[in-house]
Amino acid sequence: MSTGTRLPGTPEPMHIWKGLGGLKIAGDSWGDPNGPLVMLLHGGGQTRHAWKGTGELLGTAGYFVIAFDARGHGDSDWAADGNYGQDAMVQDLNCVVTALGNRRPVLVGASMGGGTSLVAIGEDHVDATALILVDIAPAIDKKGLENIMAFMQQKPEGFVSLDEVAEAIDKYQPHRKHPRNLDGLAKNVRLGADGRYRWHWDPLFLSGSDELVIKLRQERLDACAARLALPTLLVRGALSDLLTEDGARAFLRSCPHSEYVNVAGAAHMVAGDRNDVFGNAVIEFLSRVVPIGGAPVQEPHERHPRHIGPAGDFTDVP
Repeated sequence: MSTGTRLPGTPEPMHIWKGLGGLKIAGDSWGDPNGPLVMLLHGGGQTRHAWKGTGELLGTAGYFVIAFDARGHGDSDWAADGNYGQDAMVQDLNCVVTALGNRRPVLVGASMGGGTSLVAIGEDHVDATALILVDIAPAIDKKGLENIMAFMQQKPEGFVSLDEVAEAIDKYQPHRKHPRNLDGLAKNVRLGADGRYRWHWDPLFLSGSDELVIKLRQERLDACAARLALPTLLVRGALSDLLTEDGARAFLRSCPHSEYVNVAGAAHMVAGDRNDVFGNAVIEFLSRVVPIGGAPVQEPHERHPRHIGPAGDFTDVP
């Protein structure tokens, strides 16, 4: 179930899989189906389209890349029972992995998708070859979370135009340039019968975000982080107000073998802000731990955390 009319030019999903309880999961793919499997999981309120540039880049490099809309988002079904908990997300992921032949994937998760990936691996639901967390760790900043919630909860009555949608995004992401062409927004909104535009995700997704739920979620993610043994990369946007440098360092203490990249000029939406730099950092990591045509997994080299400057150069972070 979903609501609203798809706008002209909105890409149809390349694939449809069945998630938990038969719920429809929509996805896209790039690259050689015989290459190492990489699965991209988007953040809350986003869709699979957030990964298009990354998917194309990794596909060209030789990986088989899958991005899918989480339940209640994009072209995937809304949950009739309003179940958008972490367990349901993990089970949907497991269903897609099964549909793909139970191949061992690399999991790349941004924000909500990172939490899903961390639990899936940390609690042994998915046997992955590597994990890449994008601007998410167990300890997140309360104010940053409030900012995201405020953005997602605005205009429940809908936007009167795509210009108004763009203005809302500008206020939330002032570091980005205002888009000259608003056609790209069509992928993330639907037109209601009342003539207003609304984000294409179920408003019930935002329920269950009280302080106790958040506290229990952090404890669960902390436990999962401590159990990680596979090659792991944490990528943070240097401008992020959700994952602070302290939060990133706390994760590195819990998972001391993990690598760390800090991307200058990027906020919480790292891939969207600096897709070229982000994609190259992912490829550099995967070329060592899940190489094309090589051994399934190699131990990562011992490396210091790195900072990626505006030009894309890597610098050690003390």
